[in-house]
Amino acid sequence: MYCMNKELVINADACYKLSEQKAEHYFQALYNEVMQKSYVPTLTIDVQSWKQNHIHNHPWITFFFRRKGKTSPQGYQNYIHWLDYTGKLDHYLDRSISYIFMRDLGKDLHSPAVRARVQRVVASLKSYLKTDKGNNSDPYSLAGLYRMAQKEHIESTMIWLIKKLKIVSSHIPEGMDAVHAQRKLIKIIGGVLMHVLEGLEDGISQKERTRLLDEAIRLGYSYGLTYPFIDDLLDAKVLSDEEKRKYSNLIRNTLTTGFVPKLGNWEPQTTDLLRFVHSELREAFEYIKSHQRPETVKSFLEQAYVFFNSQEIDRIKELSNEHYTNEELYIPIILKSSSSRLIVRSVISAEEDEGFDDRTFYYGIYNQLADDFADMFDDMRDGAVTPYTYYLKYHEKRKDLINPFELYWTVISYLIHNVYRSDPKACEVILDRAINGLKRFKARMGTEKYNQVMKLFFSESPNFKQVIQNLVDKADDVDFFDKLLRDHIITILKNERMEQEDFLHTVETVRNQINRLLIIPKNENEALVESPIIAAANYSLNGDGKRLRPIITWVMGVNVYGLKSSAIVPLLRSLEFMHTASLIFDDLPSQDNASTRRGRPTLHQTYNIAIAELTGLFLTQKATEEQASLSGFDPKTVLKLIQYSSKTTEMMCKGQAMDLESKGKKLTLEQLNTLSFYKTGIAFEASLIMPAILAQATEIEIEALKKFARHAGIAFQIKDDLLDVEGDPALLGKPIGIDGKNNNSTFVSILGRERASKVMWEHYCLAIETLLEIEQNTTFLKHLLNYIVNRDH
Repeated sequence: MYCMNKELVINADACYKLSEQKAEHYFQALYNEVMQKSYVPTLTIDVQSWKQNHIHNHPWITFFFRRKGKTSPQGYQNYIHWLDYTGKLDHYLDRSISYIFMRDLGKDLHSPAVRARVQRVVASLKSYLKTDKGNNSDPYSLAGLYRMAQKEHIESTMIWLIKKLKIVSSHIPEGMDAVHAQRKLIKIIGGVLMHVLEGLEDGISQKERTRLLDEAIRLGYSYGLTYPFIDDLLDAKVLSDEEKRKYSNLIRNTLTTGFVPKLGNWEPQTTDLLRFVHSELREAFEYIKSHQRPETVKSFLEQAYVFFNSQEIDRIKELSNEHYTNEELYIPIILKSSSSRLIVRSVISAEEDEGFDDRTFYYGIYNQLADDFADMFDDMRDGAVTPYTYYLKYHEKRKDLINPFELYWTVISYLIHNVYRSDPKACEVILDRAINGLKRFKARMGTEKYNQVMKLFFSESPNFKQVIQNLVDKADDVDFFDKLLRDHIITILKNERMEQEDFLHTVETVRNQINRLLIIPKNENEALVESPIIAAANYSLNGDGKRLRPIITWVMGVNVYGLKSSAIVPLLRSLEFMHTASLIFDDLPSQDNASTRRGRPTLHQTYNIAIAELTGLFLTQKATEEQASLSGFDPKTVLKLIQYSSKTTEMMCKGQAMDLESKGKKLTLEQLNTLSFYKTGIAFEASLIMPAILAQATEIEIEALKKFARHAGIAFQIKDDLLDVEGDPALLGKPIGIDGKNNNSTFVSILGRERASKVMWEHYCLAIETLLEIEQNTTFLKHLLNYIVNRDH
């Protein structure tokens, strides 16, 4: 660990000027080639050789499968299977991994050691992709990521990351893209991980490997956090112009002094957001800083400053300004596009590598120009200044402007022949990527729009345009795994977000409906001496309950099994009556002796112990009465449901008795799992099984639902135990530490917080994997699980 001296200050102007001079020299070399159009004959020769491996005729069945390929989430695996079936998978993975080694790791593909390493990665990835995943979940889902973390012994790190990603996503304000922020964060973390993995020595111990991977993920997150909370925030319209200036100065002061200034005062509407952002970025900056070696601290700050300042120079440009020079347009882009990857090695405090630095510096603008080309119409709509938007607007008026598409092909020629020394593999991969980008652009924009763009940007090179157009129309085998994976992850994140919104809407809507159904009316024929039982029951039922069990039953009954919502109203009431009764008994002085429940005094505190006991008994009987009133179903089916319900109640009573007997005793994990199932899991099971019984589901499906409920119930109980020691009483509606005061055995007391969290996530994964055994739509149950492990109350 290195503790930075407060007096350390970098010379911001000097370090930026030095980088700017290198960028100017590179730009001048590119400018000369553009003016001379020397890239045209050079690339024409390259293309003639390249197209021999990429333009060929396909039999009709292959053409059919090509068109079927790779769109939906299911298409991800389908396309991989098709590639393997047609013998294309090896080449596909080879160019994909080669490209990542060039772009992200700054490697020279001419090196035999690099080629050998690429082949090892390809073989490993191929083996993984071809392995039958069976009942395993998507590797890019929460469960899939946690399973991968288990293999590397970094479960605690993954739990930390999942929490962080959730918190960040919840703080992305309106006007910013939460899905984009998540994807970018994940991508940055992956990039840092790749650098660390490539640097691991053979024979490294598992303990050291685990430590380095943990560190890489935390460093990747810390660096990645700058994208949503610096770059995107300053690009968005969330802050006023004055606030952006003030916020930029705060960042600038941090990078030039090495210390994060205090936040200061902000406008009321942005104070909460900026307080959170400031806290997270300060923590991230301090973490990166603490992992620097003494000799790398200054270079890290200088690299970070060059990256930030080049972004700022580019950001403040206005499309209405028609006087920007070519240098003003391109030099900041050269700097920011190269710095974004150069800084990764600074973040991990890696040894200097001149070859990496040079290759990465020259490569950056290639990626940036490709991205800006793909986004030019979105950027034009937003009024953003990029080489393409500026050229689109002013090319007729400003004949001195460089055509950015010509510069793009010039960069490609420069990389192939000046940086990678005409290496055939580098040439192939770079041209593969360029043609793939144009194919994707054409597919997204449509042929007519694409042809208009090509006519404009290739206006001065019609012959070369024809060469490239021919490749775009006819070339094959230019797809890349990272693009497939990117599309897959974006689809997952978007679907997850939409599903989550639908889940929350369903929960809130059904919860409100259920709340209106729970009030028990007074009986007009009651005896002269009025009983407080109904009032006491309604007091407990009116508490701010989550109503999870009847909500689950409603969703399963109505949305999954197609039962009429009106027909299952008695079942919904019965479930909440039973649950509320169990809470009343649970709170009694003879059991947990709780004083608060659902944000209010417990029932025995409000009335007395006797009334509380009688009210609990009353509600259990009302539950049975409701179930017996189910109409429109086969009587034998209703009887089967009541029998199941009665058995469930028996098991819950046994579970509570076991809980009372366990006070003051240290339980084993197996005993606690059994206890948790009886106390919590069985209630989840009932909310799933009862509508399944009414729908006459198969025994196989019912057993799968029971298996799911067992794991979900244990995960729920562990989360409850964790909240009892680390939750917010205001959100929980009750004091924390009750289990400790009552000397109860909990997952936390037996395992500790860290191991308890791991066990919770293990049951989460087992529950998610069980959903794959159920033929019905299980989207709601998946998000219920997400809620269970991520809730704060």
